[in-house]
Amino acid sequence: MSRDIPADEFRAAMASLAAPVTVVTCYDDTGAARGLTASAVSSLSLDPPLLLVCLDRGSRTHAVLTAATAFTVHLLGPANEALARQFAGPTAQRFEGVSLATGATSRHAPQLADCALRLTCARHDVIEAGDHTILVGRVAVSDCLGSPAGGLVWHHRGFALARPAEAG
Repeated sequence: MSRDIPADEFRAAMASLAAPVTVVTCYDDTGAARGLTASAVSSLSLDPPLLLVCLDRGSRTHAVLTAATAFTVHLLGPANEALARQFAGPTAQRFEGVSLATGATSRHAPQLADCALRLTCARHDVIEAGDHTILVGRVAVSDCLGSPAGGLVWHHRGFALARPAEAG
C-alpha cells in the first residue's frame, strides 16, 4: 500500500470505536494543577504495569503532561459527563469547583474526588507519533472508587454509557 486514507475518512471510521472517557492530571513546574479530558487511553503491559495516553501536540496541556514526572488517569463514570466537558473546556476553568481528594498520592498528581477509578503513574516513556505524543505511565497506585455500574465512553462523537453484561 502506498497511500494513506484521507483524514476525514479516518476520523469517521475511528468514531465507531468506543473509547473510555478519562481526565488526566498532573502538577506543572510551579505546582499548579493541570489536566485535560482524554479518550485515547489504554492498558499497555501487565509486567511492568503500563498504560498509555495519546496527547494531541496542539493541546495547551501537552507540554506540561509530557514533562511531568507523575500523572493520574481518572476513569469517569455515568455521572461524570459534566466533569469530562469541563476538562475539555478552557484551560483556566478546568479545576474550578472541582473537589480534589487528599492523601498520599495527591502529592504526586492532583486527585479528582469524583470518579470511578484513579490510576497514579510515574512517567515511563514519551513517544512521538504523528500529530500526537504517546505518554506511557508506570502504574504505581490504583484507587477503585466506584461501583461496576458502567463507564462513560466516547462513541460516534458523543458521550455514551458502557454497562457490564448481565451474567446468566
